[in-house]
Order: sequence, then C-alpha cells, then structure tokens
Amino acid sequence: MDKKKMGFWSIVLLTINSIIGTGIFLSPGSVAKSAGAQAPMIYIVAAVFTSMLAITFASAAKYVTKSGAAYAYTKAAFGNNIGQYVGVTRVIAASIAWGTMGTYVVRTTLKIFGFDSANLTYVTIGFLVLMSILLLINIFGTKLLTTISDISTIGKVLALVVTIIAGVAILAYTGTSHISELSLLKAKDGTSLIKGMNATTFVTAVIAAFYAFTGFESVASGSQDMEEPEKNLPRAIPLAIGIIAAIYFGIVLVGMHVNPVALVQSKEVVVLASIFTNPILEKVVVLGALVSMFGINVAASFHTPRVLEAMAKEKQVPEIFAKRLSNDLPLPAFLFTALFAIIIPLSFRYDSTGIAIISSISRFVQFLIVPLAVVIFYYGKSKESILDSKKNMITDVVIPLIALLLSVLLLVKFDWKGQFSIKDPTGAVLTNYKAIISMFVGYVVLPVIMFMYVKTKKENK
Repeated sequence: MDKKKMGFWSIVLLTINSIIGTGIFLSPGSVAKSAGAQAPMIYIVAAVFTSMLAITFASAAKYVTKSGAAYAYTKAAFGNNIGQYVGVTRVIAASIAWGTMGTYVVRTTLKIFGFDSANLTYVTIGFLVLMSILLLINIFGTKLLTTISDISTIGKVLALVVTIIAGVAILAYTGTSHISELSLLKAKDGTSLIKGMNATTFVTAVIAAFYAFTGFESVASGSQDMEEPEKNLPRAIPLAIGIIAAIYFGIVLVGMHVNPVALVQSKEVVVLASIFTNPILEKVVVLGALVSMFGINVAASFHTPRVLEAMAKEKQVPEIFAKRLSNDLPLPAFLFTALFAIIIPLSFRYDSTGIAIISSISRFVQFLIVPLAVVIFYYGKSKESILDSKKNMITDVVIPLIALLLSVLLLVKFDWKGQFSIKDPTGAVLTNYKAIISMFVGYVVLPVIMFMYVKTKKENK
C-alpha cells in the first residue's frame, strides 16, 4: 500500500508553520528604526525576496531528495569539496539560528519571572538550562516533540491574531493614529532617531525583516513525501509566504499606528508586546511569543544535529557524529551543534538585534550556492546523478538567477562594519572581536579542519 503523500494545501500549512517563529515578535522595532513609516512595506519587500529563494529551494528539491537540503543540492551539483563547505557552514548557520532563538526564550523567561534579562550571567545559566531541557525532550522521543510543536503553532497563531484584532479595535475606538510621532523621536545628540531611507538603511531593514521569513529553506527537504513536488512546491511556497506577508504587514501596520514610539524604543525582548499599555494584552503577546519560541527551539534541536549527521554518513565529517543512542538521538551531533548555538550569542553578548541579523546573514552561503546548483541541474551538468524531473525555465533558471542577484546586492550593501561593532557603557563604538573570531572559526577554521580530516582519511586508506 502506497504511503499517503502531502497534498498542495498541506504543503502550504507546513510552510506557514515552518516560517512563523520568533522573528515577527522581535524584529519590528529594528525595522521601524531603519525604515520609519515605510516599515510595513519593508516586510513586503522581504517577502518578495524570500519567495524567489523559496522557489529556488523547491526547484532543487525535485532533482535531489537526499537529506541535508542545501548540503545535498550543492554536493550533487558541484561535487564533494564545495558540498562539504556548504554542509559545514550550513551546520554553523543552523546552530546560529538555534542560538538566536534560544536567546529569546531565555531572556523572555527571565523577564516573565522578574529577573534581569540583560544580565549575562543569568542569560548564560538560562541557556545551559534550556539546552539541558531540549536534550531531555529529544531523549524522550518524537511524540513529545510533536505535541510541543502543535502547542507552539496554536500559541503563535493566537498571539498574532490577538495582536491584529486588539490593534484594530484600539484604532477604531480612539480614532487616533500615532504614526506621526516617529518624526519627533530624537537620539542623545539631538538628531532624528529614525535614520531615514538610503541604500544602507534599506538593506539593513530588509535583512532584519527577512529574519522573520527564515525557515522556508527547510520546507523543500521533504519533497519525496509530497504529491507532484515539481508542480506543488513552486506554487504552495509563494502562496504561504504571501499569506504570512499579509499577516506581518497587518501586524506592523497596526503597531506603527497604535504605538510606534514603543515599537522603536522598547528594550523589551518581545518588542511586539510593547505597543500595548493594557497588561492583559501585553501578557497574551509575551506568552504567545514564549510558547512559539520554545516550540521553534524544540524543532531546531531536532533538525540542526541531523544536518551534521547527514554529513557524517557521507564521511565528510568525523563518523562519530553519525552515532545514535538507542532512542535514535544523534548525541555527539547534538552536543556539538548545541555548543556552537551557545558560543555565538555569547560572543554578541546576547544582543538580540545583532544576532538576529547575523542569523540571517549566516544563511547567505547557501542562498548564493543553491541558485547556481539549480541552474546546473537544469542544464544537466551536475557532478552526481540527479532525478529525471520535469524542467521549467522560469523556476529552474530565471527565478534562481534573480534570487542570486538579490542575495549579492543585499550582501554588497550590508553594513558589515556596523554589525561587528558594539558600544561600551560610555557609548563609545568598539570592534566586536569576539563576534569576528566566532564567524572566522565557523566559516574558515572549521571548514579547513574538516577538509584536512577528509583528506587524511583518504590518504590512510
């Protein structure tokens, strides 16, 4: 009997569940600070960019169905060496994303229980506790994982729906919009706090908003369990992103009209909750965000180690990472990725905005390589054999090249110097050497070590 496969609308729902996580609860403030009253439109721009990349990943999935997603696509298109680099950096990117989401869970939990969420010691201890809890959940197995995932989905949707309905109700009752108050915000030196739109601030705002859409890159990895993925994925994923973009647009638009000052100046972990002065509404949003964040962390603790495990099975990292416990938990891979998930946020001193943007940027290695891989698949020039799938010039060549161009433009215009700087207690701007070293280790040192490992293994055979 054939296994029932996922239909079109199931793919749409899967995509929505994979994308809505922590970003929309946290990023509106930084986007509004850069884009001002244009913040809602920035989310639309980010959605268009996301759609291009999502269709590209969907196209890659119809040619290659091995586990590992971007790693598997790259290895098939370019061979072992480039595949190995993308695989290692994808593990790092996934770990950074996990660490980013872990930071939000810990800081939000500390805030709820009345602790100082900016205290590095408290956050670090909380991080270790969180990782221990996630390890226990993984040890107990997939049933508990599934239950927590379902609860988090309900929590995130309810919190977002309540935010929009409450915001619209407030605007209708008061009949007053406060969006003009943005222009009155001043920095300490008397200049406008809203930066004003130029190429750099536009790119920074788009990347900050883009963080709220990340997660789409994992949807296509299950294409072998979907009905006609070559047709359904390119249609379902953009539709899902369109629905999410509409929700995000509504939330940010409401927030900008209800209380834009709080949205920009709030020091709260869950920025979205700051637009409400009603403590009940604020708590609903915070608790909804916490449930969503924790659920996403559970999912990350399941998926992230398995990227490393997939590489170990291909003998491109030490084979110890392919070892599993009797309950199918890849413990060595879990411990390695969890360690990196802790190190990156710590190097950024748990700065929420900083690590959110770095989490987005760290994914761009695969966003540059996968579009090229899809074009190679289309023209039949791959290094490894691929599936004989139906080809489409638009989804396999035109859209991937547009996604590649957009990725390059964003990276060129990105404020790299500003992102790797921090302010000391006096306000002086200092270079964040810990962050630079962490990224250097993840994107240069570790890949080199893995290359040397594979080379040594081959020579010793």
